[in-house]
Amino acid sequence: MKEQTPAVAAARSLGGGPLPQHADLNLLRTFLAVHRAGSFTAAAPRLGLSQPTVTAQIRALEQQTGRELFVRLPRGVEPTPHAHELAARLSGPLDALAALEDAGTATAPVHLAGPSELLCVRVLPALVPLVADGVELRVAQGLPEPLLEEMRAGRHDLVIATRRPRGRALASAPLADEEYVLVASPGWAGQVGAGASDGDADGAAADLCAALRGVPLVTYAEDLPIVRRYWRSVFGRPLTARAAVTVPNLYAVLSAVNSGAGYSVLPRSLCQEHLASGRLALLHEPPEAPLNTLFLVQRPGADSNPDVVRVRDRLRAVARDW
Repeated sequence: MKEQTPAVAAARSLGGGPLPQHADLNLLRTFLAVHRAGSFTAAAPRLGLSQPTVTAQIRALEQQTGRELFVRLPRGVEPTPHAHELAARLSGPLDALAALEDAGTATAPVHLAGPSELLCVRVLPALVPLVADGVELRVAQGLPEPLLEEMRAGRHDLVIATRRPRGRALASAPLADEEYVLVASPGWAGQVGAGASDGDADGAAADLCAALRGVPLVTYAEDLPIVRRYWRSVFGRPLTARAAVTVPNLYAVLSAVNSGAGYSVLPRSLCQEHLASGRLALLHEPPEAPLNTLFLVQRPGADSNPDVVRVRDRLRAVARDW
């Protein structure tokens, strides 16, 4: 009797329908890649195959199992319940087999992505010891949704995102909470403080908001997402100000505010050094500062590269002090 691979043996039962004895390991690998990528097109480059070949292999597996595995959508595919069950059975054995096949070869670079400011201020300094120990990094920056789409296509091993990814294809876990602070240069802070009230908290907040109407607002986006959230969660009122200066990113916001252009709301991690040195001043210290949770997202199967595991574990350890 022909010996079965662990992956095929583990997948023999699929929703009550057994896989055929001659199930091809390559078909199962293709299936798992499509399940993880969410489309035939995204899975193809990860497998080194053309999109028509991926489509043909999935059709062949569906014929062999007698089950529909994916519902074809205008953009990508949706796994059926049978596909989810099969993926759960296959992922462990196939990932273990891939790790065995890669044993003895040089580890691949770790592809890491996230917000540019966080990467520069927190992440890259934390990973210096691993780089010195031989870990190779390929780092990209961008907004959460594009980065997660690129991860689904196999471009990134780890992504630090400011929101949890939708769906079940990408595993994620909370990494750290980022605190946001209302800041300005000491010059502007002095003017705002001179007009602030010493009365109750609500009165002081009202006086601060009134005083800030005469101070230019600096932001990285016209819709003022961070500043609006601060006003809503801390002051309990909508923001009525318009941006005086709009710049490309939070680094540029920090530079403009530090130079005296006005006020803004920034992540504490980005401006902590400036606050400590007195180059920036806190305009407000609420009892509970607004927080944004950062998530560490890992591409399925990425931990077959031991250096991905090292980077992931290092980030989880250092993020406790962020």
